[in-house]
Amino acid sequence: MKFNFEDHPHRRYNPLTGEWIQVSPHRAKRPWQGQVEKIEEEKRPEHDPSCYLCAGNTRIGGEVNPQYTDTFSFQNDFAALLEEIPSGEVNDHNGLFRAKSERGLCKVICFSPRHDLTIPEMEVAGIRKVVDLWCKEYTELGSRDYINYVQVFENKGSVMGCSNPHPHGQIWAQESVPLEPAKKTENQKNYFDANGRTLLSDYIKQEIEQGTRVVYENEHFVALVPYWAVWPFETMIVPKRAVSRITDLTDEEKDAYADAYKHLTVKYDNIFEVSFPYSAGIHQAPTDGEDHPEWHLHMCFYPPLLRSASVKKFMVGYEMLANAQRDITAETAAARIREQSLVHYKQRELAEDNNR
Repeated sequence: MKFNFEDHPHRRYNPLTGEWIQVSPHRAKRPWQGQVEKIEEEKRPEHDPSCYLCAGNTRIGGEVNPQYTDTFSFQNDFAALLEEIPSGEVNDHNGLFRAKSERGLCKVICFSPRHDLTIPEMEVAGIRKVVDLWCKEYTELGSRDYINYVQVFENKGSVMGCSNPHPHGQIWAQESVPLEPAKKTENQKNYFDANGRTLLSDYIKQEIEQGTRVVYENEHFVALVPYWAVWPFETMIVPKRAVSRITDLTDEEKDAYADAYKHLTVKYDNIFEVSFPYSAGIHQAPTDGEDHPEWHLHMCFYPPLLRSASVKKFMVGYEMLANAQRDITAETAAARIREQSLVHYKQRELAEDNNR
């Protein structure tokens, strides 16, 4: 018997984090052939007077949102990190009990005043304004002398713990470089020091040549399912030019970023014809005053759905006690995403209704 990566259990290595993932493709080679259940989605109004993110509404803390017309950011009323705290540290019993204070601040980023939209339903021009706001916040927050990392992220859908359906994301800025970016800093630096090029420059070059895991591409960006993907439909958006920070992108590249962001998420929604949940975030260079030429900006998407809109992947048992595991290969997932239309299913349904 000849070994086949599409049939037999194997492990794949993630060079960004230095970790391995278990792949068991024989368990679910064709997950989309199972039952597909369409979830009846709630129809939301353009403006919800009870939503604390909508324009002109009063938030719980008493602050009133401006009548914003595109994007809007504010300091989180329920921030996980605080700026004004006393400094403290514990290191007892040979390092068995360690803790330290952590300063920071958290912001909320409203993508649009429209309560009923998500990123895949927005126009590219509107998404470009989100990219511009990310750049502004990264610059302003990262310039604070005690902030060493700025994490931009979005939780989409109630299944991902999103407590408000209004289209929005968050930014946490803090003293320490968090675990995932810290691992990626170390591994990218090792690769850059050894090869004189960024790890992701060499990686996406091979991905584009092979094509099997690429799901969307424009002039400046590529969206793909990473070879080492953990979540069933995990993807990554990467600029073709090696840039360390979102603020290094040119205007054309920012337009291309917005285009890739929209069309990847349109494909997501079209898989099960539902607003596809995910957690997504930008990994980029720390704001510690160093150049970090080893860093290559990328945006990661971690959606939980597996077989249908109502069947999700759970990280339990083996995943919690050993290491991450997936059933379908990255290649199978990429083919499923790639085959989706670039026209959102709601627009297709509307066109069909108008033609009746």
